[in-house]
Parts: sequence; C-alpha cells; structure tokens
Amino acid sequence: MGRANDGMRPKRPWPLLIMVLIFLGLIGVLLVLIVTAPPTPSVEVSAGAGPDAASSKTVDFARGFKRIDAHAHLSVGSLPQLVELMDLYGFAHIVDLSGGIPDHGLEAHLTQAMASHGRISVFMTLPGREFRVPGYGQRIAAMIERAKQMGAKGFKIPKGLGLGWDGPDGKLVPVDDPGLDPIFETCGRLGMPITIHTADPKAFWQPPTPANERYEELSAHPGWSFYKAGTASWEELLDQLERRVARHPNTTIIGVHFGNAAEEPERVARMLRKYPNYYIDTSARVPEFGRHPPDKMRAFFIEFQDRILYGTDLGVGPEPGDLVLGSGGDEPPPPAEVVRFFRSTYRYFQTPDLNFESPTPIQGKWNINGINLPKEVLEKLYFRNAQRVMGIPAQ
Repeated sequence: MGRANDGMRPKRPWPLLIMVLIFLGLIGVLLVLIVTAPPTPSVEVSAGAGPDAASSKTVDFARGFKRIDAHAHLSVGSLPQLVELMDLYGFAHIVDLSGGIPDHGLEAHLTQAMASHGRISVFMTLPGREFRVPGYGQRIAAMIERAKQMGAKGFKIPKGLGLGWDGPDGKLVPVDDPGLDPIFETCGRLGMPITIHTADPKAFWQPPTPANERYEELSAHPGWSFYKAGTASWEELLDQLERRVARHPNTTIIGVHFGNAAEEPERVARMLRKYPNYYIDTSARVPEFGRHPPDKMRAFFIEFQDRILYGTDLGVGPEPGDLVLGSGGDEPPPPAEVVRFFRSTYRYFQTPDLNFESPTPIQGKWNINGINLPKEVLEKLYFRNAQRVMGIPAQ
C-alpha cells in the first residue's frame, strides 16, 4: 500500500508558499519606502485653507492660480530672463509700464512684447519733458492716439507729476492741472486705462535720519526724500489726485502702489466707494498694508474684490540677475531675496500665517500677517481684474 500510494501523493505546496512570501516581502519593502520617503518639497494648499494646512515652508504658492502682473518695468532685451521668472513664479502675463513714447522707445518695447507671444502688454509713458512748452496736453494726447494705433494698451503717469516736472512758467505741474485734461479725456474716449503714481510713502516726507522707519531705503535712494522746502505735502498730492479722478468719470484711473495711501486704507476705501472709475494696484506696498490688522485688510480686499489689481513693481534688466524687487539697495538682489519677494507676497494673500518676513524688508523692519483670501477673490486679484480693466486677451 505504501509504495502504491507514493505514486499518487499530492505535490508539496512549497513553491506556492515561497511565491506568497516573496510577494509579501516586496509589499513590505514598498511600505517602508513610502513611510520613510522625504516630504514632497512643493505642497499646494488650496485658497482659504486654515492653520492646520501644510506648512507654509513647503507650499508652492505659485501653483493653482494664473497671474497677471499689472505693474512691471521691463528693459528692452529682458525677455529671456523675464520668461524664466514668469514660468517659475506663476505669471501668465506681465504689463510693461515703461514703454516710452512713439519714436522714443515705444516701438522697441512693442516689438519685445510681440516676441513674447502674447505674454506682455505695453503702456505708453508720460513724457515729462513736454511740459516745458505750452500746449503740452494736446501734444501728449496726440501721442496717445498714435500709441493706441501702434498697440499700446494704456498710459502710465510717473510720480514726477506734482513732484518734479515744471511747466512753462517754471512751477511744478500739479496732478490736477487743467492743461492735462486732454490727456485724460483722450484715454477715456479710446478706452485706455491710466495708471498714475502720485506721492510716495509718508515716511519720505519725514527727516531722513535713523529715526525714520524707511531710513535704509532713503539712504540707498536719497533722491526719494521729499523733506525739503517747496515740496507739496503728502496730503496735498493725494487731494490733487482725488480731484483728478472726480473730473474724469468716464476714464479708468488706477492708483498704483495701493493708491499711494497704504498707510491709510480708510482713505483708499472712501475713494473706491465714491468713484466707480477708480482702481488700485498692490505693487510695492505689501509691507505697508501688510502690517495693518489682518481681519481689517481681509475685509478690505473682499469688499473691493473687483477693484484691485495685483502688481509687483518688478524691474527686469537685460542681464541675468539684473532685477529690482519693488525697491532695493545699490546691488541686484541675491537669489534668496528673489524667492522671499514672491513667496512672502503669495503667503500674505493666500494663508492666515502670522508674523512672517515681508517681501522687501528694506521698506521697513517689521513683519506682516496673512489675510487668507477666498479662492474666488484671489482669482480676481491675480488675474481677472487686470484682464478686464486693461483689456488683456484671454490666456
């Protein structure tokens, strides 16, 4: 019986058992690798995420939103470096406010914009030298007509108006000078928005001593100090701006740098409520409005979610590293400062984080607090408002 049964004995299960053990071993190794793997270096946090969301140190703030930088200054020849920055920090489009005028720079800036394949728009820039000869308003208005035909999207007025440009009589031309009316009326008729830089931070009207909270910035740029006789006061300039905005209800006017009144959000809010044609951008003022109570500023951005354009005041030169981050010292910023500039800005708008370094500490040695805007508000701030107000084609 024993021998007869040997021929019919079932096969041992060892091969199958070995295969199962190998399979289980492979799963175990995989689990170990997953558990011990380092954290993903870029973790996206959705807009409106609370304090329990992923640490801001690992958040890729650039993801999740298209952005238009509505306030930048580009040199001709800066396109290669610019595109690299745009791709790295999440920009679909940039508005070049340093376009110059016809026959004096505008052609080159428009050519560079064309080479960007739709990623750059160009504004004509107010030529202050025209004020020396009577009839400047009509002459500049004619330039604007031509710039529009050439492809300029809007018109930029630098801060020299009211602070540095003299008229034919040798006196400063104020922001509300009637001689400028043809400029504003022409832009309104053509549907060209005007971005206007009026005044500067309040600290620039205080003595440029170590007691000044912007002493480091004023030391690097002594010409920015307006603590001298004969200069219009900060309040006078802002009053001139308001009279200008009120005079042209059919012209879109964008007060750059948070209307240059980031120290007084209530003043900006009053103008936004009173004048439907008035808008502001955020350029180079995140440190200033970022030190106000976050709940107050969150309410501000939500109330005026259709009237605020995101801007950086970024300056881009033709050489690698030739950048200006809204403000700065004598030397180009090192890479770490570039990262901080964008990261702190996005962190302010997108998270509830408290007491972190501002994008540009040279503008003041204080920290800021995030306002954690809802996603729909961020989309308007970052992209939709500029697209609508500045007539930027769909990306």
